[in-house]
Amino acid sequence: MTKGVIRRLVDDRGFGFVSSSAGRDIFFHYSQLEGVNSRILKEGQSVSYRVGLGAKGLIAKDIKLA
Repeated sequence: MTKGVIRRLVDDRGFGFVSSSAGRDIFFHYSQLEGVNSRILKEGQSVSYRVGLGAKGLIAKDIKLA
């Protein structure tokens, strides 16, 4: 699993971005949260995730609080 930080959340649309250790922002959808309620998720929180390939590029999957 890769570690990163929640960079940006767009609550009304149900997605956000995770900043990877490589300095790249990776898109994620709230449906990829595992054991995390989107209401407690905040920008700046550390998370672990898997990187996958979506229709428009890299996406974060299986996101858990670190």
